[in-house]
Amino acid sequence: MLVIGIAGGTGCGKTTVVNQIINELPYEEVGVISQDSYYCDLSHLTYEERTQVNFDHPRAIDFELLGNHLQDLKRGVPIHQPVYSFVKHNRTNDTILTHPRKVMIVEGILIMTNPQIREMFDIKIFVHADSDERLIRRLKRDITERGRDLDEVLTRYQNTLKPMHNQFIEPTKEYADIIIPNNKYNTVAIDIVRTIINEKLS
Repeated sequence: MLVIGIAGGTGCGKTTVVNQIINELPYEEVGVISQDSYYCDLSHLTYEERTQVNFDHPRAIDFELLGNHLQDLKRGVPIHQPVYSFVKHNRTNDTILTHPRKVMIVEGILIMTNPQIREMFDIKIFVHADSDERLIRRLKRDITERGRDLDEVLTRYQNTLKPMHNQFIEPTKEYADIIIPNNKYNTVAIDIVRTIINEKLS
């Protein structure tokens, strides 16, 4: 199994890169695991308490469960990937049955902050976009898809997103094998990644 880690700041275009890679591979050979599925279970907190949690700090991620799931997949064992609700700020009771694939893509802003998880990646990719572009994308997504209002998104960006990005996410760029500038469609970088994947698979 080839495990690819794709990191980068919020709104940098990770999903676009993931989709570009997936589109070049046979459907049955590739699977995706999102860091967002592995936010810690906060059922012990009230909704109001959950809204105050800093979800952009590495402590917000259940890296132990993510690591166990990656190890299971590498051994050929299917996993039950958690399902997270951004509306409720908590995991739901649902899971997604995820089978091992020849290529597993793990994507998320914080995945390369954890040394044990980082070691599991055969290829580490960091997607870079400038901060203005990332903020605009974050605003559009959180308002249209996650039911947030403008003030809430901007406050969170200023108070947690930006400082957490500078402290934890941007420094992980040094671990990347490939850095993809994603201010525009980057076909060359995707072609390089696809070539590496095909070589590993063959």
